[in-house]
Amino acid sequence: MEGAGLLYRIGIPPALLWGFVGLLFFLTGDGVESGYLAPFLADRLHLSPSAVGVVFTCYGFAAAAAGWFSGALSDVWGPRRVICIGFFIWILLEVPFLVFGIGHNDYAVILLTYGLRGLGYPLFAYGFLVWITVVAPRNRLASAMGWFWFAFTGGLPTLGSLFARFWIPRIGRLDTLWASTGLVILGGAILLLGVKERRGRSRLVAGSERPVRALIGSLKLAVRKPRTLVACIVRAINTAPEFGFFIILPAYFEKTIGFPQRDFLTLLSTMFLSNIVWNLLFGMLADVLGWRRTIAYCGGFGCALTTLALYYVPMATHSFVLSLAVGAAYGATLAGYVPLSATAPMLEPEHRGEALSLLSLGASAAMLLGPAIVTLSLGEVGVKGVMWIFAMLYVASGIMALIWLQVPESDGAARDAPV
Repeated sequence: MEGAGLLYRIGIPPALLWGFVGLLFFLTGDGVESGYLAPFLADRLHLSPSAVGVVFTCYGFAAAAAGWFSGALSDVWGPRRVICIGFFIWILLEVPFLVFGIGHNDYAVILLTYGLRGLGYPLFAYGFLVWITVVAPRNRLASAMGWFWFAFTGGLPTLGSLFARFWIPRIGRLDTLWASTGLVILGGAILLLGVKERRGRSRLVAGSERPVRALIGSLKLAVRKPRTLVACIVRAINTAPEFGFFIILPAYFEKTIGFPQRDFLTLLSTMFLSNIVWNLLFGMLADVLGWRRTIAYCGGFGCALTTLALYYVPMATHSFVLSLAVGAAYGATLAGYVPLSATAPMLEPEHRGEALSLLSLGASAAMLLGPAIVTLSLGEVGVKGVMWIFAMLYVASGIMALIWLQVPESDGAARDAPV
């Protein structure tokens, strides 16, 4: 039992240990494509940027919908069943995507299969997120969320991108996607076979509750408890700039600043390695500093400053070392939002799944929000203007967190007696 005690002290519910391991492998497999799928599709099928954008927009809509479904369905079906559904959707759609879509250069099949595959990873990942809120004790919940985001970001895109960089020169881009499917299968098997905890295997709400009613309930919750809607908006702002950065920063650093591509990829890796470490640290520190204050000051206001630094420091210095430093600082402040996953279900403890549905909707909607802001504003205001828009969004999220996301038990040091 000594090992279980150590796990508890660092914030991992012992009953869910293999779930965190499985999540890491699953999202590593899912994240392999993140750094190269778009140019791969454009090169192989001779697609225009807008045609490739349509593919990823469809994927983003499906992911946003699945993020909304995940919490409410976990309430009525149990988290484990939702995880299973997400796992099998991913596998069953990835195979025809690779065989008939990419293999036959069929754009329509790619659009259908890859778009619908966007349902898979949010159901898998956010179903496990609900399971954590059921099992983790209140005074270790933020720490447990830190470990969740450690596994999430560690796989997508950090280890996934490193996996791709290693294997593409050796086996090619298509076979690397097949190898990523093996990682996803391994991760799903580890989680589903390794976690024996029973509460996540059954429904979390009354037996009369039905899936459609639960989904509608999450929308009603946003009206009945507006603070849960605020949490959704703050969560969307959290990573929307990150997805926008994937579009504008490569050209900015390579063409405007003059860094070679390998230097930008190193900067990106540094950014997310920093984020992984600080996901853990902020998860633990937030249980002492207070969830709301950590989100507002470290996350919202911190990200506003580091976002602007990502633009101005390289422009002023052309220093790769200083650019690495501000990249690491952005990754660190991005982790300041980790306690949001602990805060949202505590805003409505009787309907945790519905609250997390809204939060997951915000997380998935960020995949649409960030690129949409870039698309709509880049031509008018340039990279500098887009970075200021993102910074102001971060400031707004910090203000919203301070005003509306107060949870008495978490607004300060955790007050629950240790188990």
